[in-house]
Amino acid sequence: MTAEAGAAAAGPSSHWGPAAPAAGAVLRSPMLRLVGRRLLAAIPVLWGVTLLTFAVMNVLPGDAAQQLLGANATPAEVHALEVKLHLNEPFWVRYGHWLGAAVTGHLGSSIQSGQTVTSTLAQRLPLSIELLAYVFLLTIVISVPLAVLAARKPGGVTDRLSMMLSMGGLSIAPYVLALLLVLVFAVILRVFPAIGYVSPGESIPGNIRSLTLPAISIGFPVACVYTRLLRADIVEQMQSEDYVITARAKGVSQWQILVRHVLRNSVFGLITLIGLNLGTLVGALVIIEPIFSLPGIGQALLQAINSRDIPVAEAVTLVFAVVVVLANLLTDLLYAVLDPRIRYGRPTA
Repeated sequence: MTAEAGAAAAGPSSHWGPAAPAAGAVLRSPMLRLVGRRLLAAIPVLWGVTLLTFAVMNVLPGDAAQQLLGANATPAEVHALEVKLHLNEPFWVRYGHWLGAAVTGHLGSSIQSGQTVTSTLAQRLPLSIELLAYVFLLTIVISVPLAVLAARKPGGVTDRLSMMLSMGGLSIAPYVLALLLVLVFAVILRVFPAIGYVSPGESIPGNIRSLTLPAISIGFPVACVYTRLLRADIVEQMQSEDYVITARAKGVSQWQILVRHVLRNSVFGLITLIGLNLGTLVGALVIIEPIFSLPGIGQALLQAINSRDIPVAEAVTLVFAVVVVLANLLTDLLYAVLDPRIRYGRPTA
């Protein structure tokens, strides 16, 4: 008897025998391999980011010791402080000391304040995470309904209005939009505060109001990109995919086809774009947080660059890089979770 005949004779119960791997194990194994490969690939990326940041900070004009002591400090005083802070050591020596400490979890102390970098991040990072979450929610709330409404009737009034709105959002820089929002909603209408931050512990409505203008400044241009991409993908599927034609032949309504079927397939392109654009959102914090006087890590990075505070600049840049790497990893994992046909493991013979 052949192996195939034996398997057939064994009946359905053979599928539940100990030799057959569990479905969860089959799914988890490629996932774990994917995570391992991505994390290993992230090590040289993160190392390169820290090295480049250290090199750029090293060649910037200015002297951290001189800025700490002021313009009236004598050269002897400046030199003494440089020796105390190890600023007189060669670039590669200082980077080697920082990298060795960072590997063990010690990111050093701020040259300006003397505070540990870890405590600085702990104080400032929650605000930036909250702002990014608000931006993400805002972009989805704006882009998905607008794209669906525009794609329902291509060339219609809603589609034309969404095109005009998207082109306007893509044509304006976030910092220009921030200043316009402050002028209109903070100075003229007095609806939102111009500067400052209210923590959720103090007042949840106040917290939302303090982050609304910054979130719109960062999120609106990005939402315009998402809207145009999602609208184009939905229109293409509605006009060319066979499953749409079949659904129409069965009498399924236009809204059901659009929302329950086409939008689900279009989400994959949106997930990719969100993962790629997260670096842009993180970089925008450096511009927007100082405009609204938000004490987040974006403002900390700008202050560190201005004062040549290398430990703080290195730590914030490293945090940005880790966030982008993890976002791309999460994007790959979401693909496999949302679409069972996608597998990252090697195909079996």
